[in-house]
Amino acid sequence: MYGLWKPRVLGAWKVPATGPVIFAVNHSHNVDGPMVMGVAPRPTHFLIKQEAFVGPLGSFLTGIGQLKVDRTTADRTAITRALGVLEAGGVLGIFPEGTRGEGDFASLRAGLAYFAVRSGAPIVPIAVLGSAKTPGRLIKALPPLRCRVDVVFGDPFDAGDGSGRRTRKALDEATERIQKQLTSHLENARRLTGR
Repeated sequence: MYGLWKPRVLGAWKVPATGPVIFAVNHSHNVDGPMVMGVAPRPTHFLIKQEAFVGPLGSFLTGIGQLKVDRTTADRTAITRALGVLEAGGVLGIFPEGTRGEGDFASLRAGLAYFAVRSGAPIVPIAVLGSAKTPGRLIKALPPLRCRVDVVFGDPFDAGDGSGRRTRKALDEATERIQKQLTSHLENARRLTGR
C-alpha cells in the first residue's frame, strides 16, 4: 500500500494488541479492504464476497487467510470460519454495509451485530477516506497512484448490552448502538482529516 499510495494512518494504537477484535470498515472503493490489511497493526481476516475468489486472485485471497462469503444466503461455512477467527483471538474485518456504496454507514446489515454479540469481541471502527475521491488515470478502478488515503482507527467498543442475550431484539438493539458509534466515528474522522 505504501508503494502505490500515501496512506496516513491515525489511531492504530487504539487496536487491542491481543484477543479477538472486529474491524468495522466503511466501504466506498475496491481498495478499502486491502488498504486496511496493509496498514493495520494486526493481521486481518476479511469476509469477502465469493465473486472475488476467481482464478489466481481467489488462490491468493485464500492463501492470506481471507474468508469467502455468499451474500445471497446465510452462509454457514463463512459464519463458522469467521467465529473461528475470533475464537482463536484473531481480527475479523467486516464491511457492515455489505457492499460498496457511499461509505457512510447509513445502512447496516445484521452480520456485524451477530458476530460482535455472539463472540463478545470489541468492535474497532475504521474510516477509509480519500480512496473514492477521483479515479486513477492508468487504472480507473483504483485511486490515482501516490494519492493520500486516510485510514482512521477509532476507539474499541462493545456492541452488546452486557446481558449476554442473543435474541433478535438484542441483535436489533446492538445494530442501533453500532450504527451510532460508526456514524460518530466517521464524522470525527472527517473533521480530523479535513475530508
